[in-house]
Amino acid sequence: MTTILSKEADGAAAHVPSADALIVNGVGHSFGDKRVLDNVSITVPRGAFTVLLGLNGAGKSTLFALVTRLYDNVSGEIRILGHDLRRKPTAALQRLGVVFQSRTLDSDLTLEQNLFYHAALHGIRKAEAKTRAVEALTTVGLADRAHEKIRNLSGGQARRVEIARSLLHRPALLLLDEATVGLDIGSRESVLSIVRGLVEREGMGVLWATHLIDEIAPTDRVVVLHKGRILYTGSVPGLLEVSGQPNIREAFRSMTGAKDTAEAA
Repeated sequence: MTTILSKEADGAAAHVPSADALIVNGVGHSFGDKRVLDNVSITVPRGAFTVLLGLNGAGKSTLFALVTRLYDNVSGEIRILGHDLRRKPTAALQRLGVVFQSRTLDSDLTLEQNLFYHAALHGIRKAEAKTRAVEALTTVGLADRAHEKIRNLSGGQARRVEIARSLLHRPALLLLDEATVGLDIGSRESVLSIVRGLVEREGMGVLWATHLIDEIAPTDRVVVLHKGRILYTGSVPGLLEVSGQPNIREAFRSMTGAKDTAEAA
């Protein structure tokens, strides 16, 4: 659903936010002669945890680069909370929080200093940034370590700080690209729990890119991306039904040709 117009009591038209946090419609992208995304369409509703499932090289990171405008899409349309990313990039990106796969925190700064720097990039004043930093670090369970340097944290804790940083400007859409790569089981579960909590409490729309089958819950929406094309979009039960397989792992293998457990972990 895109932004629509409604009539207020005085008869004036008012914009009503889209019920969808993200709409990707018919997007394609190439690197030279190599087509890495082909007519990709994805919808992420507000208040929904949507898993973008694909093997390494499927095109997940390229799609994220397009949604965050690191790359410009040459075909198709991308809307964030109803705002066209190409025509109104500032309005669109103000509603977007991102956690990239690569780590981007300054290890010589404290947790709080990292967040303050990011807040300044969003034009958030120091006093407000202080309030929001405490709020965000509390959300990820690290408020008591605000004055420690990043280098003293474990990998899972550092990832939680990146989630906190992505929340400072209070986005309605959160993108996470392979956010649990390199983390142990406990840290993976902690990160997933935090993000799912944001969906439940804040009504946030989340697009969670992963190649790990066990990060999918039965109630999630699933988008299967393979070699730049969408193979399936819908519920987990629907995925099992259309694939004729007893579980997600076997459904994913049958669709993508993943040969072993390592490929469809």
